[in-house]
Amino acid sequence: MNQTTDTSAVSLLACDDGFDPIEDRLRANIRSTIEAVFNEELDSFLGRLRYGREAGAVKGYRHGQRDRRITGTFGTETISVPRARVENKDGKVREWRSKALPRYQRLTKRAEALIASVYLSGTNTRRVKRALFALFKGAVSKDVVSRARAAQVKVDRDAWCARSLADEDIVRVILDGTVIKTRIDKRATNISVLAAIGVRRDGQKVLLSIMNMGGESAAAWRQFLDDLDARGLTRPEFVIVDGAPGLEAALVALWGDDLPIQRCTVHKHRNLLAHAPKQMHEELGNDYRDTIYADTAAEVEKRRKAFLRKWRLKCRAVADSLEEAGERLFTFTRLDPAQWKAVRRECPELCVSGPVHAVSDTQASKRSPNIMANWFRAANHSLTFRPSFSKLRMAR
Repeated sequence: MNQTTDTSAVSLLACDDGFDPIEDRLRANIRSTIEAVFNEELDSFLGRLRYGREAGAVKGYRHGQRDRRITGTFGTETISVPRARVENKDGKVREWRSKALPRYQRLTKRAEALIASVYLSGTNTRRVKRALFALFKGAVSKDVVSRARAAQVKVDRDAWCARSLADEDIVRVILDGTVIKTRIDKRATNISVLAAIGVRRDGQKVLLSIMNMGGESAAAWRQFLDDLDARGLTRPEFVIVDGAPGLEAALVALWGDDLPIQRCTVHKHRNLLAHAPKQMHEELGNDYRDTIYADTAAEVEKRRKAFLRKWRLKCRAVADSLEEAGERLFTFTRLDPAQWKAVRRECPELCVSGPVHAVSDTQASKRSPNIMANWFRAANHSLTFRPSFSKLRMAR
């Protein structure tokens, strides 16, 4: 297909308001360029050029062309795709299919990625249509946005979930489960997700995994941890948990009894307040903070005993709740004292639930039929962490 384009200065300058001669010239050449790609692909498959008469076995024959409509970052174009009949090894004749443009594909990969990124930034399908109207010239409907988002997100999530963790220098792992609200089958539904955040040796936090396991049982946590182990995650030097019995049992089963496990001090503070009358909350909070934030391990133990003696008399349920946590509430005393502040303030719920609910409030999670795929992509772009410590060192 040959087309003679007027390159005179008059044709470039004679333009109305809103007309861009550069864009117009480029778009005029796009169709011929795309059609040349398909013709070259078919020539390579058949082993001869169009109208060629090379000797040897013939794989197939051309028989016309069909028009297809494709949308890319260059806009929407109707192109002619060549057709051919090819013969299989078993002698059956079939239609040649282009690998560059699979059947039913209407968007290029870059267009899919662009639409999905705009959608998952927190807007809805109709707003994406308006935002990209100038680029795609109105060819992007809400249905196109939904298809592009589903296709692109699934590919990215599958690759992310299968990535190797062997090269990650993870020294600390934060584990927690949370519940997020989403829309499934046009109904608001709460789903339980398990998440793992790793802390590198330089203090940078990274999202390791997130899975919908249906609950926080020991079996669910064990399956979640086995997936991390299978992907190459090494045994961490320190683990912070919220105190779920199933999680602690799964950790011990996988990495042994000697794994340093720290119960979240923030969760325990809430548990203590739940066991005390409201008029005692201020006094209880002051005593608990004095115990947890003591300067030395000996001072921590001294104030712990004083706390138990006092609250056994005032409110025994509070003392029993503190004893339930056991030594794992004070595992941070085994670290270098320079790291105590970071560990005592590290709450799994704040690390996991905060970003989770921030993302789940967007249209990316509420309107998705594949909630985990969309949550992953949105969270992966929105989670930003600051280093909480410089280096983790176990005290000898």
